[in-house]
Amino acid sequence: MLNRQRTQLSNATRAHMSEFGIVAPVGRIGLERLLAIVADKDDERIPPDARLCLEMLGVQLAIVKEQILENDRRIRASARDTEVGRRLMEIPGIGPLLASAFVASVADPRLFKTGRDLAAWIGLVPRQNSSGGKERLCGISRAGNQYLRQMLVVGSMAVIRHAERHGTKRPWLIELMKRRAKKVAAVALANKTARMVWALMTSGEHYREPQVAHA
Repeated sequence: MLNRQRTQLSNATRAHMSEFGIVAPVGRIGLERLLAIVADKDDERIPPDARLCLEMLGVQLAIVKEQILENDRRIRASARDTEVGRRLMEIPGIGPLLASAFVASVADPRLFKTGRDLAAWIGLVPRQNSSGGKERLCGISRAGNQYLRQMLVVGSMAVIRHAERHGTKRPWLIELMKRRAKKVAAVALANKTARMVWALMTSGEHYREPQVAHA
């Protein structure tokens, strides 16, 4: 909710200032430039009444951003407080937010017989349609824990972007990125990550980075 509010306030600030012909690049730095213009009383491009309203938006935005930072600090501390949370954060693509969400949502991972069952509960397995006696795999089911699913896909996208820039030790990920579109590859990686989560939570082991095979 706080993230949505931050986006709404940022977009509202940009939209209102654009009415006066004042625009800035997308992103945090661009928004900071706009807020600096609002704070500059000598900048006559903004009428006094409009400046007052924009200042109100700026104050609200600052409050929401501070609340988000405080929540992030609490989440990081919470994830690091638990042994399982610390182990989950060793998996590429899983940060404090997602690790704490797994700890909170999956109280007993042994309720799932396999990692695939956990992935299915999250909604990361392909739908199956039967036609003419043949089964076809479609997109993911999207049934299950939407929050975990979205966070896993976001984390997987970050892993893929890092692999594109810096390479990866996982040959299967390289092949996946060659064969599939980036978003499709991210969903497949999210599925695999969910299975890793189940394996670490049930075994008590630490994540081990795959080794490159040498001839």
